[in-house]
Amino acid sequence: MDFWGDEQFSFFESILFSALGQTVEVIEMQFLSGGDINTSAQVFSSEGVFFVKWNQVSLHSSEHQSMFEAEARGLDLLRQTDALHIPQVIGYGHQLDKSYLILEYIDSGNPDKKYWETLGQSLAVLHSHTQPKFGLSFANYIGSLPQSNTPTVSGYEFFFEQRLLPQAGMALYKELLSKEAYDALFRLRDRLPDLIPNERPALIHGDLWSGNVMVTEEGLPALIDPAIYYGFREAELAFTKLFGGFDQRFYDAYDEAFPLYEGFDERVGIYNLYPLLVHVNLFGSGYVSGVERILKQF
Repeated sequence: MDFWGDEQFSFFESILFSALGQTVEVIEMQFLSGGDINTSAQVFSSEGVFFVKWNQVSLHSSEHQSMFEAEARGLDLLRQTDALHIPQVIGYGHQLDKSYLILEYIDSGNPDKKYWETLGQSLAVLHSHTQPKFGLSFANYIGSLPQSNTPTVSGYEFFFEQRLLPQAGMALYKELLSKEAYDALFRLRDRLPDLIPNERPALIHGDLWSGNVMVTEEGLPALIDPAIYYGFREAELAFTKLFGGFDQRFYDAYDEAFPLYEGFDERVGIYNLYPLLVHVNLFGSGYVSGVERILKQF
């Protein structure tokens, strides 16, 4: 929490004025969890309740200044699909040496009886959105790490060159990943066409773990904190299995709406090399054994 009192309220009123084009009185605020480099708050105002997150621009590299813009663009793209509830972007920008993002505040509730089925069916609808190439028209982030999305015809090339290789190279440079594991990754590259179905690009959330799934006041699923791109849809489903928290009804409903190719469970580890390598670079060597185990398997 990098600032307090009147300055804090002035900051909120200033950014809400920029976003809404009118004077806004901030009545109250409550700090929330904001992640590793951001602070966030629920802001009560004369124009409603908002979710605001920000970081101190001067404390971070210039690339982090574009994080909120990339997140806002990702949220807007997800909302355009009308597949499931995505918080509306109210505004983003830079003020008072701070980079900020203002979103619709989502009140939490209890899941309704068909919550998991709805989430599975809705994710299948999201994944039905496609384009000719893998990637995206802009770069974004996964956590605080840059994520390249240069449009690529081959999904295998995209997955290796823009997902696995940058993270593995970073982990090798940090001396977290061994040269043997790094070399094994290149041997896996040549096998990818035999291991992964050659499906069309699917619009995916990109960071779909249980912490990025909310339950709305109406008991319906909502997604936050995306790292979107057009990629292999199985990578999204695999990610949900990495840390658990998703009911079997979710997978059954998805598979009924958009059937997976046979043998998906055997491929989960290949896809999860990416989030595991991301976790190596964000949180350290505790995740290396998972990477090495998958490389040894394949």
